[in-house]
Amino acid sequence: MATMLAYIATDAEMDAEQINRLHLLAVSDSFNRVTVDGDTSTNDACMLVATGKSSVSLTSVDEAAFFAALHRVYLYLAQALIRDGEGATKFVEIQVDEAATGNEAIDVAYTVAHSPLVKTALFASDPNWGRILAAVGRAGIEDLDIDNIRIDLGDVRIVEAGGRASSYTEEQGQSVMSQEDIRIHIQLGRGNESCCVWTSDFSFDYVKINAEYRT
Repeated sequence: MATMLAYIATDAEMDAEQINRLHLLAVSDSFNRVTVDGDTSTNDACMLVATGKSSVSLTSVDEAAFFAALHRVYLYLAQALIRDGEGATKFVEIQVDEAATGNEAIDVAYTVAHSPLVKTALFASDPNWGRILAAVGRAGIEDLDIDNIRIDLGDVRIVEAGGRASSYTEEQGQSVMSQEDIRIHIQLGRGNESCCVWTSDFSFDYVKINAEYRT
């Protein structure tokens, strides 16, 4: 993954505890939910700085509005990292719902996001539902019932009842996979926890870029 560095300054009067709390909340489902290949750099960082240069202070209402704006900025920058990923040709959102726990949802989302077979299928615009389902199956979820899993590509149901959805056609899947922005929606049928992760495909250029440079 390319180096992640975001430096955002605000002149609002905020104490260290307040700004750190808002920062961590905003990071948790923005920068901490993006991955190109599962690797990180030692200098990946996101910093939020309050300079205290104005007379502005944040009330409880102001804080909510400030956080909403801060979160929008973090989300935009985090997703921009994926769009600018090494050799990326696809922006992919992986939404996992109906997990038994938050960690379970995260494990499934990242297993799919890090699967080389899924990522190369994305690059080829290949609606290979079996690769996605296989990644879900090896995410280490205890007592996973494959019959309860439903998977959609965009608005196209590709998996249900343990296999290919009866309504699915290759033409439908291809129409979604040919797009630059793709949403994979996985429903586990186990609970109420969710997670969303953003990733990219693996292209020829990804291999070339990472094979040819030295740090």
